[in-house]
Amino acid sequence: MSHTPHRSHWNSRWTFMLATAGSAIGLGNIWKLPYMIGVNGGSAFVLVFLACIFLVGIPLMMTEILLGRRAQKNPLDGMQMLAIEAHKSRSWKYLGGMGMLTGLLILGFYSVIGGWVLAYIGEAASGTFSQIAAAQSAANFDALLASPLKLLLWHTVFMFMTMGVVAHGVNSGLEKANNILIPSLFAILLVLLGYSLSVGDMHAAFQFMFKPDFSKITPVAVLSALGHAFFSLSLGMGAVMVYGSYLQRNVSIARTTIYIALADTMLGLLVGLAIYSLVFANHLAPNAGPGLIFQTLPIAFGHMPAGSFIGMLFFILVAFAAWTSSISLVEPAIAWIVENTSIKRHTAAWTIGIVVWLLGVAVVLSFNEWKEVKIVFGLNIFETLDKLTSTILLPLGGLLMAIFAGYFMKKSHVQEELDLNDRIFGLWRVTNNVIAPIAITAVFLYLFGVIK
Repeated sequence: MSHTPHRSHWNSRWTFMLATAGSAIGLGNIWKLPYMIGVNGGSAFVLVFLACIFLVGIPLMMTEILLGRRAQKNPLDGMQMLAIEAHKSRSWKYLGGMGMLTGLLILGFYSVIGGWVLAYIGEAASGTFSQIAAAQSAANFDALLASPLKLLLWHTVFMFMTMGVVAHGVNSGLEKANNILIPSLFAILLVLLGYSLSVGDMHAAFQFMFKPDFSKITPVAVLSALGHAFFSLSLGMGAVMVYGSYLQRNVSIARTTIYIALADTMLGLLVGLAIYSLVFANHLAPNAGPGLIFQTLPIAFGHMPAGSFIGMLFFILVAFAAWTSSISLVEPAIAWIVENTSIKRHTAAWTIGIVVWLLGVAVVLSFNEWKEVKIVFGLNIFETLDKLTSTILLPLGGLLMAIFAGYFMKKSHVQEELDLNDRIFGLWRVTNNVIAPIAITAVFLYLFGVIK
């Protein structure tokens, strides 16, 4: 299959890996994974999560990359072209369109949470956490959510950061940003780990996260681990597909995917170790839920040597992770506009940026002025967007991509892209065609309350 004329490509396998790792490493790893480990009983959840990454996450990521590389287009046009090539209905293009829309909807609330993180960099640097008590920490976070102007300011800054990168294109924008941000992110993580080793309770954190306690493995823990494995790799919304479309032919999809999944998972677990060693050293609750990094951690930072500096470093780490992910959320839609109209990338980026920013304004207000505004099933604007994307659109996107690659594409085309020996290809087919669809359907049923 030939390259689309004048289409940008990553300069090397390394830059593709950094960009895709940047897409995968986001708030899901640093904000969500640690609190889910805490809420679901520690080590049992970690074991199941790792199994899910290998059985569902890696095969599905391979699928999404192979679809992108085969098509050499944005997700909407790419799915249409692949359907035509396989002599199937052109309606498959709507799957690509759904992925693009999902990315924009997620960015609408993701940038608001990214804004919280930026606000907390300033809070930590100014010494707000110093000797802070639990009640004060909770009150600080509540005060942030109650201030529409503050939230709006930080949401705007985060959107500027995101669109500023995307506007500069694949090589000068996405590639350059990820080449700087991902190594920086791992460097900061090493500093945090070193700090946690010296002043935290690393032994207790290790026991909590890795000492197997099989009694804690429940159906709910399995399904939430499965859901998170899926979400943590940024699957189902076309971001990985569009990054795959910029990938050169000579790069092994399987090997590269395994490296990305390992980097993504390792980062999440190392952040968890760093966080829990500080939490246990300060006798705080490990199961604090979503408030773990905004309410529990500031207390830990506030009672430790050099806590303000370390707190600032930690929130810079989270901000970098959120930034690299937000870039990938908007790229599919930008790619579609650039490939289908005469609009320049710069103009497309800022136009989409304004639309998503306006959606983010509604999300900001859902925490304060419009708190009482309910959209569906008693959910406010933020909760509706979160539920719609994570419960319906992402799993549906992943499920349909797996089905398309497994049952509709020509087997020879899939083989050509994956370039695996027969045994490994057979293994991918079993995981993609059978295990992943069953697993995603189970997650659906769980999220909709059919499986309790």
